[in-house]
Parts: sequence; C-alpha cells; structure tokens
Amino acid sequence: MINSEDPVGTSSDLKDIEPIIVLLADDDKDDQELFKEALDATKVPSEVITVDNGQELVNKLKDGSEPKPDIVFIDINMPVKGGKEALAEIKSDQELNEIPAVMLSTSNHPKDIEDTFNDGANLYIQKPNSFTGFILILKKVFTLHWTKALMNPFKDIFFISEKNISKKE
Repeated sequence: MINSEDPVGTSSDLKDIEPIIVLLADDDKDDQELFKEALDATKVPSEVITVDNGQELVNKLKDGSEPKPDIVFIDINMPVKGGKEALAEIKSDQELNEIPAVMLSTSNHPKDIEDTFNDGANLYIQKPNSFTGFILILKKVFTLHWTKALMNPFKDIFFISEKNISKKE
C-alpha cells in the first residue's frame, strides 16, 4: 500500500512496490477499458476493480470482506447514484473518508469542481480527449500528486486536465 511516507517514486522504484488497489466507478465500459489501458501504460503497479455506478461503489467500499482500495476514481455522471452523491456518502463515513477520492468528468464546469472540492474530493480530473493525455494525467496523479494533493488537497492543484498538464512532467 502507498501512503504519504511511501509515495510512488521513480520508474525504477515502481517495480519494487506493492500494487496499488484502484477502485474505478464509471458506467461507461469503454471508459473503464481506456482507464485500465492508460494506467497499465504508466507502469504503475496496480490492480483495478470496476463498478458501474455510485451505489455499487458505496456498497463495495462498505463490504468488510474486501480490502479497502488505496484510491477511488469516481465518474460524476452515473445512473442509480451519481458521483457527487457517492462522494458525499463516502466522505461522511468514518470508515471510508480517508480513502483518496479522485473525480472524473468530461465537464470542467466551475460548480462541479467547487462542489466536489467542498465535499472532500482529493482531485478533479477532466477526462482527456486522447489516450496519451490520459497516460500523462495518471502519471501525474501517481507520481507528482500522491503526497501533495491526495493527502492534503488544496485548490490550486485540485483540477487537472489535458490542457493544464505539461508533456514534460
């Protein structure tokens, strides 16, 4: 498990760490596959578990028979229970509120970003238009952002999009 004392380091360090357990809530199967392929391309050792909506996400997190994920990625627009509602429920639960939550959306609407920040999300990612953009964003999340944003989020690095990430990072 990764924590603030043991963040993901350089590429050479990645093969020596325990896989990160990632829980992805997204109702679009194509987006789930794209996420898994992009994460795999980052070379970050990981295990991805997927659910199709916010209710399944909350149920899986509350299931005591399964290990808690290291991080959850939550699509904002899902059926049954949307991402914002699931986030609010997760962050109000004493057993779950320490799990870093990253919001995913095609939207970059300021209200969505503000609402999720105020509800305790650790990052907000605007879904990229390209596979390469997704790889770059996930690399940033798991290398640069792990300790800075996910453990203590602050607004100036809360929102990540393909437009505001440098290909040099």
